[in-house]
Amino acid sequence: MGAPRGIVGIIANPASGKDVRRLVARASVFDNQEKQAIVGRLLHGLAATGAREVAYLDDPQGIVRGALEGARSDFHCQAVTATRTASALDTTSAARAMRELGCAVVVTLGGDGTNRAVALGWRDAPLLPISTGTNNVFPRFVEGTIAGAAAGLVATGAVPIRRVTRQRKLIHVAIDGEPDDLALIDAVLSRERFVGARALLTPEHLVCALLTRAEPAAVGMTAIGGLIEPLGARRPGALWLELGPGARIVEAPIAPGYYQDVGIRSHRRVRQGETIEIEGPGVLAFDGERERTLRAGQRARLRVEHDGPRVVSVVRTLKRAARRGLFLRTQETTPSQSEPSNRTELE
Repeated sequence: MGAPRGIVGIIANPASGKDVRRLVARASVFDNQEKQAIVGRLLHGLAATGAREVAYLDDPQGIVRGALEGARSDFHCQAVTATRTASALDTTSAARAMRELGCAVVVTLGGDGTNRAVALGWRDAPLLPISTGTNNVFPRFVEGTIAGAAAGLVATGAVPIRRVTRQRKLIHVAIDGEPDDLALIDAVLSRERFVGARALLTPEHLVCALLTRAEPAAVGMTAIGGLIEPLGARRPGALWLELGPGARIVEAPIAPGYYQDVGIRSHRRVRQGETIEIEGPGVLAFDGERERTLRAGQRARLRVEHDGPRVVSVVRTLKRAARRGLFLRTQETTPSQSEPSNRTELE
């Protein structure tokens, strides 16, 4: 399939799939051994397409490093310079480093929060997100082998990336007197005062939410909007919810196996570029996790734009490659495979 012409970045989050929702709700545990196995299969997919250049976040658990050590194919690999905080800051700094390297595509193993951390370091990164988190709306479940093949096809240039990616929406967050922030799926204000265990599991504390996607077949904050007025990833704008005691209640799965009644005061569609202003006190949660504290009177302005990560479609990539015959080759004949001779051997 030609010589490699691009670097594949790999970021595997060792903390994804292990938070408090395993105790309070019924979320599954996604251990690091399985993540390493997924990366191993991912590498086989890369090798099958001729991709050999890999840059990776060398996390403290050695997920990608261990998979590379066990790979049969030879890869030119480098660990990117990153922080060692055992937090989302490591993912963000790794994404910045991969942007500077010019990675053709970045494969992530994690949930919505992992991919948000990537976007903080590289806002419009070319992403192929594999779901290993909890409330997953942005990443999808995809077999590692196939994800690797798609990433390799893009990285080597066999399939033009512009033909198989779509840019996602992004919530831009401006907070008075503090650094800006962002969210991929939802930004929520809760009346809680501390970040704490991060996950949003108490509906009576919810005040309002801005959703780039309202998915009735998902779990988390997006499901609250999705069961009222569905909004897909490709549709412009967002959905604004004012939450709390009101005329209506929606029963929504705010975590795996965890339905709760959520009061809906009002909802409406928000145009792309329209600014929504909210005021503290409270905690701002992004993509299902509490992240920033708003003081009393402190304001935050939220705005949705279509300028987020460019997500690779695995299905479209492989279909395009198949239509171009990239997986076919002519069988070479050898003397042992040639037509049998009619002559008999002389004694």
